[in-house]
Amino acid sequence: MPLLFFLSIALQVVCAVHVIRTGRPLYWIVLIIIGSYLAIAVYALVAILPDLRNDPRGRKVASKAISVIDPQRRRRELQGRIQLSNTVENRRHLAEECLQSGDYANALELFDGLLSGMYATSPDFMLGKAQAQAGLGDFAGTRQTLDELIAANPNFRSTDGHLLYARSLEALGETDRALDEYQVLADSYPGEEGRLRYAVLLARQQRHAEAREVLTSLLARAKLMPGYYRRKEKEWLKAAQAELARLPQG
Repeated sequence: MPLLFFLSIALQVVCAVHVIRTGRPLYWIVLIIIGSYLAIAVYALVAILPDLRNDPRGRKVASKAISVIDPQRRRRELQGRIQLSNTVENRRHLAEECLQSGDYANALELFDGLLSGMYATSPDFMLGKAQAQAGLGDFAGTRQTLDELIAANPNFRSTDGHLLYARSLEALGETDRALDEYQVLADSYPGEEGRLRYAVLLARQQRHAEAREVLTSLLARAKLMPGYYRRKEKEWLKAAQAELARLPQG
């Protein structure tokens, strides 16, 4: 009973704050206090949920919640679209969804199917195929696909593709070439992953002073960036701190 009481109080406070922030009539607060759970449910249906649908941030939160509860929902929707209309665009969306969800085998099959006819050398589809191959651990295939991509589309530029190429070189044991690519990415990649991978590979080559310099610069630079950037790059910043702590002193 105490738990239900305190939960009711917490929800009433949340709803009351929402009433005030959104400028709704204050009688809602009275109804919420008197009606407890029933009033909270009614207010959520008539006020909070519509606001969430109209707020981009609310839609984003709701989308994330749905993906956690039912991670296959988006894929089912896309498969249903393909059944209705088997277009290149619908198949592309499904391939990208498979890639994002880690289903690399199906992503590879879908991108391979898209690479035909007028789309046989589409750089976006070729990059998607390379990403699926990397997800499956086929870095030789990844490198070959990226080489073919550049040969067919010499003016195409992609920082994600560049990073993937450097990772492929590293995985295939072409360390010097990988370091060269990572060094370029350390200045050009729009995030911290490129710099981190450069520092990690330097450390593996016993080039500890250079690795320390890259990591120290990375973390110092991140402190000057806006909060949203640090939140977005949290994974790589945390990894950089751990890598710096592992480096030998001196």
